[in-house]
Amino acid sequence: MKNNTIISLLAITAIGFVMSGCGAQPKPLYTYGNYSESYYASKKDVGTNTALELQKSIEYAIENANESRSGRVAPGMYANLGYIYLKSGKTDKAIESFNKEKSIYPESAHFMDRMIKKIEVAEGKQND
Repeated sequence: MKNNTIISLLAITAIGFVMSGCGAQPKPLYTYGNYSESYYASKKDVGTNTALELQKSIEYAIENANESRSGRVAPGMYANLGYIYLKSGKTDKAIESFNKEKSIYPESAHFMDRMIKKIEVAEGKQND
């Protein structure tokens, strides 16, 4: 009788542990918004509208990152936004985005510094 009670309690405890593990959703590492869909559309149909939609989707994801479950912008989003700004001639905003990428993800510093240097050289702002 005592063994049955112990086995029953162990079974109930094991079922409780299993059920509690099923309910926990892992927190996402980063927020993307609808970046993936916009990026795919911009590559599938190259044009001004899709490029603008991609820019808007990145800006929206960045602006709303704090309200997302992860609270973080994915690596490369600021760099991608900076590249979009660079292609549209907004070099100051491009440099700002590259610097933001570098500050959040220091492992990108070497690449971001090279991008910024290329912009400065192209604009004649390089001070040696």
